[in-house]
Amino acid sequence: MGKIRVLVAKPGLDGHDRGALVISQALRDHGMEVIYTGLRQTPVQIAQAAVQEDVDVIGLSSLSGAHKTLFPKIIDELKKRDATDIPVVGGGVIPSEDIPFLLDKGIKRIFTSGSSTESLASYIQELIEPIGAAVDNPKKIAHVGIAVRNIDDTLAFYTDSLGMELEGVEKVDSEGVKIAFLKIGESRFELLEPLNDSSPIQKFLDKKGEGIHHIAVEVDNIEARLNQLKSEGVRLINEKAKSGAHNSQIAFIHPKAANGVLVELAQQAGEGSEE
Repeated sequence: MGKIRVLVAKPGLDGHDRGALVISQALRDHGMEVIYTGLRQTPVQIAQAAVQEDVDVIGLSSLSGAHKTLFPKIIDELKKRDATDIPVVGGGVIPSEDIPFLLDKGIKRIFTSGSSTESLASYIQELIEPIGAAVDNPKKIAHVGIAVRNIDDTLAFYTDSLGMELEGVEKVDSEGVKIAFLKIGESRFELLEPLNDSSPIQKFLDKKGEGIHHIAVEVDNIEARLNQLKSEGVRLINEKAKSGAHNSQIAFIHPKAANGVLVELAQQAGEGSEE
């Protein structure tokens, strides 16, 4: 297959195209062929250009606030031309509360103002020409890690007051932590007690005191997810997965990438792509 062809369009009366031009150049830098339709394009013009240019994907940029009207109209125009196989992504100044509506109307993905051009390019690449193992969306919250000074002193609140079930307690010597597993639905709370002064949990307690330490999301293929994050320039604590509790594979994303939240990726034993 040749270069991925992307149509970048600005629907409506929005008269500013700096962002669209930056995106266009970034996609070209990633080896894609970009057709930019220019300012003030109607949904009919955009759909017609996409079909005529035989593009692989349409990227819409909107700063005008008319995205809830214009984006679905473009989907409708593609349907009229039997071109619904062309995926449509959007970005610009789009409030988060509008995103579910746009996804429901057929927009494949919305990139917010905090998204990077690397993230957009990586998404388009995987959408049109997947490389390596597929990266599935996280399936659920695997657990919420809670730093405590002493599990025995803390446990009664969760088991007696909240009525949660204690599944077991395990030591992970490599991390210098003792973990109590408390089941809640399909997820868990994990009480994290440091085993020594060099434990990351002890350092967290010294700095911030007891409280939520991290949130873990369950993924099917942790290596594929880490490769995707690295390609997007996301800051990682662990660039390779390591062993966690219950023979899981885990890796941490740096909290500076997630507005101060320490996020753990967790792949359960026995999951992931076969080699």
